[in-house]
Amino acid sequence: MMLIFCLSAVLFYGYGIYAAIAFLRSPAAVHPDFHPPVTILKPLCGVEAQTYENLASFCQQHYPQYQIVFSVRDRTDPSIEVVQKLMGEFPEIEMNLVVSDQLIGANLKVSNLANAVTTAKHDILVIADSDIRVGTDYLQRIIQPFQTENIGVVTCLYRSAATGIAAILEAIGTATDFQPSVLVSQQLEGVKFAFGSTIAIRKAALEKIGGFAAIADYLADDFQLGYLPAQIGYKVVISDYIVEHILAHSSLLDSINRQIRWARCIRVSRPGGYLGLIFTFGTVASLIFFITNGASIFAWSILGITWMMRWLMGWVVGVILLKDQVTKRYFWLMPLWDLVHFTIWCYGFVGKKIEWRGQQFQLISGGKLVWEEHQYEE
Repeated sequence: MMLIFCLSAVLFYGYGIYAAIAFLRSPAAVHPDFHPPVTILKPLCGVEAQTYENLASFCQQHYPQYQIVFSVRDRTDPSIEVVQKLMGEFPEIEMNLVVSDQLIGANLKVSNLANAVTTAKHDILVIADSDIRVGTDYLQRIIQPFQTENIGVVTCLYRSAATGIAAILEAIGTATDFQPSVLVSQQLEGVKFAFGSTIAIRKAALEKIGGFAAIADYLADDFQLGYLPAQIGYKVVISDYIVEHILAHSSLLDSINRQIRWARCIRVSRPGGYLGLIFTFGTVASLIFFITNGASIFAWSILGITWMMRWLMGWVVGVILLKDQVTKRYFWLMPLWDLVHFTIWCYGFVGKKIEWRGQQFQLISGGKLVWEEHQYEE
């Protein structure tokens, strides 16, 4: 059985390499005359070490017409001071600040977005988390796919900047594990999801799925903003622009809890896909096969081939495609991440309770959230 898992993982790694090469070979053409006006929505909650630099990067776009709408729930939120500083330093950029505690569901970020969108002036909306940093050509590049009418959503891959062992392991996992699975999915069935790193969406598409109210109770709101438009006929594409994700320094426990939260979310949202991950854990399967076969020459061969393919896929996606400096520097930690990820995957099969931004929730069928005091029997 372990040999089957090893072979399936090797096939997955090989296809991941192929998918990355295919992605690299199909860059989108940039037409400088195509620049429809855009509204950037920035939901905020608190500040981190580099929040100002992250937000400032969106104020430095080489793009003729765009608006930025910042939204917070609390008038005492420290991010308001950062927004006011940006408004003073970039007076040429149209910026709005919305302060409202109005709720439309359990996901507070989505309520924040719903409050912000009422101020949006333009027909293309760009949503990006506050820990994302971009270059000056970001808007011009990610908007290009909208030249095709049936494209409703554009999203972006990302690489993570990290310090501290917990954040470094998380960054390695993103670059060499999560992103390859995204590329494989794109090749096999197309894109039916989006990431919080960037979601550019037509306002018409958002309205047709029911607005932000349609995703107000989901933990994976970014996934739903790609999935729901795809269900009604819009095409979702991944831009060739790679954004920078600034991972805040966190403890190992916080990082593990965050990974468990997302593991449980995937498990209740896509149980079949979650179970299918067993066929991608080549590092673990080859170790078990090696141990149970007495370190034979055949076992050594399986271990070597599996690990070589795993490292090759990680290098092609993480270093060559994403140009991830964390992965390049700490490449040797990849097997440690694989072991941690497998442990988290196993643990993710049990429990539905999660903690998110200090709130206690229960995950229910489909990936929806309910506050713990409102939990009910399914």
